[in-house]
Amino acid sequence: MTSNTLAAASSPYLLQHADNPVHWQMWLPATLARAREEGKPILLSIGYAACHWCHVMAHESFENIETAALMNERYINIKIDREERPDIDSIYMGALQAMGEQGGWPLTMILTPDGAPIFGGTYFPPEPRWGRPSFRQVLAGVAEAWDKDREKLLVSGAALLRRVAHQAEPAAGGRVAPADLDHVAERFVAMVDWEDGGLRGAPKFPNPPIFRFLWSEYARTGRHEAGAAVALMLARMAQGGIYDHVGGGFARYATDEAWLVPHFEKMLYDNAQILDLLAFAQAAEPDLLLAARAAEIVTWLTRDMFARHDAAPDGAMAFAASEDADSEGVEGKFYVWTRDEIASVLGDDFARFTDHYPCPAAGNWEGRIILTRATHPEDAAIERDLAVLRDRLLVARDQRVRPGWDDKILADWNGLTIAALVHASAVFGRDEWLALAVRVFGAVVALLGRPDGRFDHAYRRGAVSAAGLLDDQAGMLRAMIGLYEATGDGLYLARAERLIALTADHFGDGAGGFYASADDAVDLPGGMRPRAATDNATPAGAGLMAEAYARLYHLTGKPGYRDAAAALISAHAGERRNLPAYPTILAAAALLEEAIVVVLTGARDDARFGALHQAARAGFDPAVVIVPVGTSADLPIDHPAHGKTSGAPAAFVCRGQVCSLPVHDAAALREAIGRRPA
Repeated sequence: MTSNTLAAASSPYLLQHADNPVHWQMWLPATLARAREEGKPILLSIGYAACHWCHVMAHESFENIETAALMNERYINIKIDREERPDIDSIYMGALQAMGEQGGWPLTMILTPDGAPIFGGTYFPPEPRWGRPSFRQVLAGVAEAWDKDREKLLVSGAALLRRVAHQAEPAAGGRVAPADLDHVAERFVAMVDWEDGGLRGAPKFPNPPIFRFLWSEYARTGRHEAGAAVALMLARMAQGGIYDHVGGGFARYATDEAWLVPHFEKMLYDNAQILDLLAFAQAAEPDLLLAARAAEIVTWLTRDMFARHDAAPDGAMAFAASEDADSEGVEGKFYVWTRDEIASVLGDDFARFTDHYPCPAAGNWEGRIILTRATHPEDAAIERDLAVLRDRLLVARDQRVRPGWDDKILADWNGLTIAALVHASAVFGRDEWLALAVRVFGAVVALLGRPDGRFDHAYRRGAVSAAGLLDDQAGMLRAMIGLYEATGDGLYLARAERLIALTADHFGDGAGGFYASADDAVDLPGGMRPRAATDNATPAGAGLMAEAYARLYHLTGKPGYRDAAAALISAHAGERRNLPAYPTILAAAALLEEAIVVVLTGARDDARFGALHQAARAGFDPAVVIVPVGTSADLPIDHPAHGKTSGAPAAFVCRGQVCSLPVHDAAALREAIGRRPA
């Protein structure tokens, strides 16, 4: 393999490395076969387009002629976009952590020709520093060990791969009880930074799955601290530097404890989940701040994140994956300002702007200004005036060199975004957001939907670039179910039932759990099928599957869905000390047992039906399930609301097997489903 072949890739991340002197190859069966034929170890580098330290290592090492020559001589060099192949990334990230190293990207692994890990790390500098060897020292040292102790490395690598597979296996146990939920909520609350919000320490991430679980616990139990933790984090983030006050959207994380200094990359999945949390918090206590940030996120999505691909069928457009942290090789350069730059744009309005957005002469980060908001929005007229000033800054900023843009379309992240738009459309009274969600759903189906009903993972350059994973099926299930509850269109429900059956067939392990990769995946190291149960920055596929099973049970009354949800939850409940790793599964357990099912009957085109439907959709409790059937006769005979009728559009509020008398008034319905536990 004597040339760099990445020019044939579709991934923007791989294309960033197409001109490197390194003879990079893609992760393909032919590449792995060549490594076995030549008996060479594999140098595997995993990153993503918006990763700052990936860019740094590329510039320092992969663009260096001497380093590239060493890599080309001694290794088969493979590049992977972790957003395209999170299944492979998860295997080797697990291996790195099993070696006692801290995970992160770029992920640098050296493998046997069979793909077993023998050495790993993240970023390696070009020269020894910070107690870390240089990248060339690592390359030379492992190559020498390969020559001298090959058999030992083959044995230890295979053993490590088996260990990673074993550690990923779920520990089955009994059902998750309310006491388990209480205990995990207590642990998370104890970790909260009650001054700046979020979890204590730096760097500080939003951790949406954890905070969505805390919100569900607040709704389930009325525990004030759980809800307050979510509200505080959202407020601090919404005012801090992690938020782009000019262009909208949240960065992936802050490097400090006060949300001031972001790692400037913006990810679709973060903003989808934060939009969802903003809607829940707004439903509980309306706030101009929450409403503003939600609207600005959606503006950013539609302005900057719609990915148009010329080869897409019928002009289908869904959301791109990310925006980079770097422009012109400098992290954050696009986003930061000097005081003089802001003053020159705003002129006589500058002083008024600084009343709300501090602009210290010396800056607040490396001599530059990361904009933050110092005042809480209280007056709509003032907010409209400030929006005009921010738009002027946006026009000026758009003259700069933009950060890199990863416009590949991922089914799982788009599924999360569709579901968040559906939810937020009701809470914020924005029907156009629901229409947007419907449009994007159609695009994902057109671009990534398979004839059998499953979804592939990634699309770019007119073609699918990665096969579907569990997260894709589960993310799109959340989208389909949300669309059904919002529209009453039975086609969404039918699609969801078909997809969940296919997912069980192709991803299920036969014991209640799920693999991340399908049974027809062909290029996994050692034939290992990774798991997808622990939440990270996104909810795990297994957690979303448990949620989908629980919601479908309450929507249809079919006992098979209840059994599948219970089996999946039980499959991960054996080690009680590990339960905090599964907040989405835990929230699904609460949903399964304690859902509030709102059955809506009557003519859907009746304004009274619409008012009841809106009231149900705009509630603050994630465990509300909406069944907009029109007629309860369409429900299964064993559904608690089957056969219930009323002379006018009505809602029946069901808890367990007991349903209320018909509710005809939207305000009364809001009170019935919003009543917190005593």
